[in-house]
Amino acid sequence: MIIDFSRYSYIKIGPKIDVKKIDEDNYNGEFLIGGATNTLISPSPPKLGILDDRYKFITIKNGYLHVGAKTKNITLYNFAKRHNIKGFEFLAKLPGSIGGSIKMNAGVKDYEISNNLVALKTLSGWKEKKEIKFNYRFSEINEPVFEAVFELTEGFDFLLDDNLKTLRSNQPKSPSLGSVFKNPHGDFAGRLIESVGMKGMKKGGIMVSEIHANFFINTGNGTFEDMLYLIKEAKKRVYENFGIVLEEEIIIL
Repeated sequence: MIIDFSRYSYIKIGPKIDVKKIDEDNYNGEFLIGGATNTLISPSPPKLGILDDRYKFITIKNGYLHVGAKTKNITLYNFAKRHNIKGFEFLAKLPGSIGGSIKMNAGVKDYEISNNLVALKTLSGWKEKKEIKFNYRFSEINEPVFEAVFELTEGFDFLLDDNLKTLRSNQPKSPSLGSVFKNPHGDFAGRLIESVGMKGMKKGGIMVSEIHANFFINTGNGTFEDMLYLIKEAKKRVYENFGIVLEEEIIIL
């Protein structure tokens, strides 16, 4: 299928190229793009794939929640809220799909997608959570995820839901890939980038957000090269001023 990433990507950057629909039988090393919510696509990316729609489902079986990897985070959030299930409140403002979120262990503060995870189905078969290493915005998963099984606990937390939504209300609404960098231990990437004078800095159509400096937004006609320039400049300035090596949270292809 042909995807125009200048429309599909959350930051509205990328070429119009053929992307292969992936299932458990035809995967051949393609990079799975999911919703392209945290992926910067270059003009000449590697071979890309996107999961088949058969992996877009939510079911309750034997007291557990089974979720297809192509299911959007917001869809699981709405399902949990509607069925009084706790543990997924943080997904309300988290873009992307379940498979991609598991691979990067996405989350908000201490609430991470791996917290309630029981097992998942990958290209090499079913694996229990204890077989996989998870850390802050990291998992050691290096193959496609097709399905996940989560704990099912009653009691959707409406207070937590409101608090998390308020916490993320300071994020810009313009096209972006979310947080560009992981927060270094004991500090915040946004604070560091602001401290080195880059808040509001612009290169071409890409600008370091004036609302939150760890968000680089597309103000219109931003390019891959514009984004890459600001990423490199932020890393350079933060290292020169603080001796801290910023690590990308986004994926660059």
